[in-house]
Amino acid sequence: MKKLLMPLLLLLLLGGCSAKKQVYQTVYLDVFDTVTTIRGYETSEAAFRKKAEAVHAELQQYHALFDIYHDAPMGIYAINSNAGVSPVRVDDRVMALLSDCREYYELTGGRVNIAMGSVLRLWHEAREAGLNDPDNARLPDREQLARAAEHISFDTVLLDEANGTVFLTDPEQRLDVGAVAKGWTAQQVSRLLPEGYLLNLGGNVCALGSKPDGSKWVIGVQSPENPDSYLCTVGLQSTSLVTSGDYQRYYTVDGVRYHHIIDPATWMPSEFWRSVTILCLDSGLADCLSTALFLMPLEEGRELAGQCGAEVMWVDTQNRIFQTDGFRELLK
Repeated sequence: MKKLLMPLLLLLLLGGCSAKKQVYQTVYLDVFDTVTTIRGYETSEAAFRKKAEAVHAELQQYHALFDIYHDAPMGIYAINSNAGVSPVRVDDRVMALLSDCREYYELTGGRVNIAMGSVLRLWHEAREAGLNDPDNARLPDREQLARAAEHISFDTVLLDEANGTVFLTDPEQRLDVGAVAKGWTAQQVSRLLPEGYLLNLGGNVCALGSKPDGSKWVIGVQSPENPDSYLCTVGLQSTSLVTSGDYQRYYTVDGVRYHHIIDPATWMPSEFWRSVTILCLDSGLADCLSTALFLMPLEEGRELAGQCGAEVMWVDTQNRIFQTDGFRELLK
């Protein structure tokens, strides 16, 4: 599962109160290994807390179901543990995610592939070892990567929606839903919130309508060069914003930084971009596109974004900025 210690986006706390409603905010640190912020306008703190706690409870359930490192009944861990052994009955929410991930796989030409857990596990282990012992940091062994890459076909992920089961027919295959889990989950749980709320799940931002006075939510997008500063700010209303970047999860080997967004075609971190920010109605699709466009050149990314009705900002390895016209119109 994709692990971000800090949100990719920093919420600008530009709030206040309306004639009847006041703005409230709460922060949770125990889901998806990231920071979750819920901000909304309510007539009382008690009303806000009730809605926020309902969302938090749902997030905890999704976190457990999608966790690949700890067992949870009817979740991803159980699917991986039974690879090549038997089908696993899964929670409806797991089936819904995997069904969407199959569509994401087809939409992106295989670039967003939750079936490449065997490759991602090698990178995760190398990164963790390198962070714990920087002087002896190493890349994953190339031959091991090649062997792992023999087990990343989505064809061996059998989704039996009628019976509610998932079966990995390849015993060496593993699922890793980190590329889409937070954005997809944010979209699901945001349905529990009314207009006048903003959910930020580790940088996966869902704006529910506008503020009570009709103004947009203002969100700052981190600079890849200096994540403590904003590259720009955008106004959101009834939409989602997601960023993928090379500056949150990485480690250094022989002076070269290696980030966590791995290209399934090369088994290596992609070198096209430093960050890609997506604006579109659906947070799950936005998370998918932020990864997919990170793994493809500009014009190909523009074409895919246009097909999906998404607006985009790219930052390349020289920190040059490219934007779609629609993204530029939302800058504040």
